Amino acid sequence: MNTSGARFITLEGVDGSGKSTQAKALKQALEAEGHDVLLTREPGGSPGAEEIRSLVLEGDPQRWSAETEILLFTAARRDHLERTIQPALDAGKVVISDRFVDSTRVYQGLSRGDLREIVDRLHALMIGREADLTLLFDMDPAIGLARAKARKTQEERFEDMGLEMQQAMRKGFLNLAMSFPERFVVIDAGRAIDEVAASALDAVKARL
Repeated sequence: MNTSGARFITLEGVDGSGKSTQAKALKQALEAEGHDVLLTREPGGSPGAEEIRSLVLEGDPQRWSAETEILLFTAARRDHLERTIQPALDAGKVVISDRFVDSTRVYQGLSRGDLREIVDRLHALMIGREADLTLLFDMDPAIGLARAKARKTQEERFEDMGLEMQQAMRKGFLNLAMSFPERFVVIDAGRAIDEVAASALDAVKARL
């Protein structure tokens, strides 16, 4: 755990759980309290990683095997860490990332086969960094999937894998939260946006 507090904060959850909205609200709230905050996302967050983002989030659901996706996501994460996350942390900023390695642990590591060990080994080898605090926005996957599909973007490859996949991912995220209770805070994302935002801010302020 970072001795200066939880400065690297990640947001996780099933598709359509409201993470991106909450990430922006959290950034604004922390800035209002005087913190210097960088908001970033995965896959992406650096020019090279953004190029990989289009490869993994667009196209046919069967475009890549889970094993290939693990390699692509890890490559994107390495570039993101080198060029965006670590420099910001070194400069004393609070970094909020919309997804990080826990998404890969769930999406590729658990939901389409038992590949979690591969994800963890690659992460240890190439990234070697966990979040100081992870907020898990938990909600009914059916509602989240409906929200995500309503956005009608090009980045719907994982949504197109269907409700069963989203249900498996929710279970995977909750299992991770149980395995790492010192890092995770589970937030009920099925409530009004303002209520969810207040819970997220409280969780972060308790650790900063």
